[in-house]
Amino acid sequence: MSLVCAISNEVPEHPCVSPVSNQVFEQQLIDIKGKQGNPKYIPAILKALQDEWDAVMLHSFTLRQQLQTTRQELSHALYQHDAACRVIARLTKEVTAAREALATLKPQAGLVAPQSMPASQLAAGGAGGEPMEVSVQVGMTPEIIQKLQDKATVLTTERKKRGKTVPEELVRAEDLSKYRQVASHAGLHSASVPGILCMDLCPSDTNKVLTGGADKNVVVFDKKEEQIIATLKGHTKKVTSVIYHPSQSVVFSASPDSTIRVWSVTGGNCIQVVRAHEASVTGLSLHATGDYLLSSSEDQYWAFSDIQTGQVLTKVTDEAAGVALTCAQFHPDGLIFGTGTADSQIKIWDLKEHTNVANFPGHSGPVTSIAFSENGYYLATGAQDSSVKLWDLRKLKNFKTIALDNNYEVKSLVFDQSGTYLAVGGSDIRVYICKQWSEVLNFSDHSGLVTGLAFGDNAQFLSSAGMDRSLKFYSL
Repeated sequence: MSLVCAISNEVPEHPCVSPVSNQVFEQQLIDIKGKQGNPKYIPAILKALQDEWDAVMLHSFTLRQQLQTTRQELSHALYQHDAACRVIARLTKEVTAAREALATLKPQAGLVAPQSMPASQLAAGGAGGEPMEVSVQVGMTPEIIQKLQDKATVLTTERKKRGKTVPEELVRAEDLSKYRQVASHAGLHSASVPGILCMDLCPSDTNKVLTGGADKNVVVFDKKEEQIIATLKGHTKKVTSVIYHPSQSVVFSASPDSTIRVWSVTGGNCIQVVRAHEASVTGLSLHATGDYLLSSSEDQYWAFSDIQTGQVLTKVTDEAAGVALTCAQFHPDGLIFGTGTADSQIKIWDLKEHTNVANFPGHSGPVTSIAFSENGYYLATGAQDSSVKLWDLRKLKNFKTIALDNNYEVKSLVFDQSGTYLAVGGSDIRVYICKQWSEVLNFSDHSGLVTGLAFGDNAQFLSSAGMDRSLKFYSL
């Protein structure tokens, strides 16, 4: 058995044993007079340290590899978790929608769903000229949702193309500022109950003007011929909202009598009555497809109805708010819309999901009118606080407030088709150029409140209606 030095791990030439540790060491005898040399075990120590260093470095490298692998696995797991959460959220929404549809259908068990009415029959009127009344809520089918989505895709693409340039035919601001009143008509509605409460232009023929009055009548007027085309009677209370269909000879009206009526202009009769609400209908807006109506009411609900069948597809309310709706307007792409409330809130809704996706507080009175810009970026709102607010829908914030005169009553807001001008109607008529938001026109010709405004094609003229029963036109 050989003895090995505990330090150098070599066989000592002069072994000695430590009485403390009982280990063997090389006895070091150093000649004081001689030259001192390096001990034998120093290289072995250096080698051991080198081996230990190499081992530590190898272990560190292995740990780094394991850390990188763990990070990749964690990242993959997080992506899987996020995807799972999205799937769960989508499925939850689908289940909720299915439950709502089921709850809607259960009370109607055993009823036969009304058949769809062709567009030609819609324009001509129902059998015997009698209106069809439908108030059954049937839900939005996947086909309807897909139709809305397809239309929005087309409109968004067209809007992006138009947004790059301003139409050459559009009236310039310097010419618009020279507009003067060129015509005024005061005999459209009854003088015994004065007041035109709303108006609209036919999109395909802006010579045709639609008005609704305090006399409960809806009137179609030809601007070019200066004569009444049709007087439509049927509402039991004043008419507060009117819309002209863009491609059919059909108009729509709403009233505090809680009904929405569909009229044939050629037939001069009511062809449908949609009873979507249980209180005054305060707002009406036609979807870009031309097939669906949005309505708001003092019963706190907004409703989405099919004009071809008269069916109420869905009705929604914000139960937490519990407040009357005062107006409603579709966004240009038709997938979202805005409503105004009696407690000064503006709410943005997702049509497909039936959810309130944004709220714009800031007004201090009931909201009286809202209007979306054609480019889809801006929303203008007016309220009983004598102000008009402009909202950026991308940043969801108010970027401009136009403070009007004290006690100014905002009754109507409308952008022109290019989104270049904004007209404000109420105590008078004011027109602002967008982006600069500077005033370019101001008319005070009406002797009563201005309740309706509309621009002609490319702002070639401006029309207005008021409580003084007059319909006025402005141009060069």
